[in-house]
Amino acid sequence: MRENPMEDQNLKPELFELNNGTMRVLITNLGCTITSLSVPGKDGKLADVVLGFDSVEPYLKGAAPYFGCIVGRVANRIKDGRFTLNGIEYSLPINKAPNSLHGGHNGFDKKLWEVAEYKKGENPSITFKYHSCDGEEGYPGDVSVTATYMLTSSTTMRLDMEAVPENKATPISLAQHTYWNLAGHNSGNILDHTIQIWANHVTPVDENTIPTGEIMPVKDTPFDFTTEKRVGESIHEVNLGYDHNFVLDCGEEKSAGLKHAAKVKDPSSSRVLNLWTNAAGMQFYTGNYVEGVVGKGDAVYEKHGGLCLETQGFPNAINQPNFPSVVVQPGEKHKHTMLFEFSVE
Repeated sequence: MRENPMEDQNLKPELFELNNGTMRVLITNLGCTITSLSVPGKDGKLADVVLGFDSVEPYLKGAAPYFGCIVGRVANRIKDGRFTLNGIEYSLPINKAPNSLHGGHNGFDKKLWEVAEYKKGENPSITFKYHSCDGEEGYPGDVSVTATYMLTSSTTMRLDMEAVPENKATPISLAQHTYWNLAGHNSGNILDHTIQIWANHVTPVDENTIPTGEIMPVKDTPFDFTTEKRVGESIHEVNLGYDHNFVLDCGEEKSAGLKHAAKVKDPSSSRVLNLWTNAAGMQFYTGNYVEGVVGKGDAVYEKHGGLCLETQGFPNAINQPNFPSVVVQPGEKHKHTMLFEFSVE
């Protein structure tokens, strides 16, 4: 197994800014992580609406529960860290017992990515690239990955993730794992935010948070967000809180195959986030495992301090034949786009 070619380049973690005069985003090449994203509220004042740290040091030390990063090679959980592909059984690190989570112990979120392009101006953008080697964290084949963040309008950010297997079929499902709090990262919990999710179905899970394989209608359950609803309204009916994959099956489509996934609103600031994606599913996660994390400006993040909208392939799809496949063949391209539209209502 050859060494990762990027490790020869003495890459170091750095912070990069995308700023178009209205919206300001800070991103580090460590895991393509969004550390800060500031957008105006109803009073026109900017607030930073993502959980994170002031410098890259805490991310390097593992203090972040996946704050703001891109996770891969496969996002979410793989049951017992095992799968079979083309007759070969693969074993992955068990880093969230009894499963493998978000690519293993040393997934894409903990890698230093190379900056391939960085543009300033009216539509600033940055493109990161990473080469994942055959056998890395147990996954088959070499894969070339790129991620481009771009501010496409005054309050819109687009993320394009692409991955191409070079020599073996492999599962690929990249996800962006930002924790959002539209009132401001330091403003307490998100239980009073409202959310609408364009999903008529959810994939229920077993006691180890692995989908059972069932695709269940959300109607008359705590998972029904087909109309706008307070995040906290039914959360007490769901174990620790929401940490479930929603089947994005009823959102209107924008051009280029992007469908409406979710709309989140914070009543105090009137900030709204509309999310569009081409992914099949979205993990709606309410920060159930966040506890006493000291973040930016010494803010302390607690349970439900932020919510995640992780558009993705379905969790454990590699072991569930009735889920949309996440296997990508050599020369094919995994393409995952997210569009984050901020506004005030």
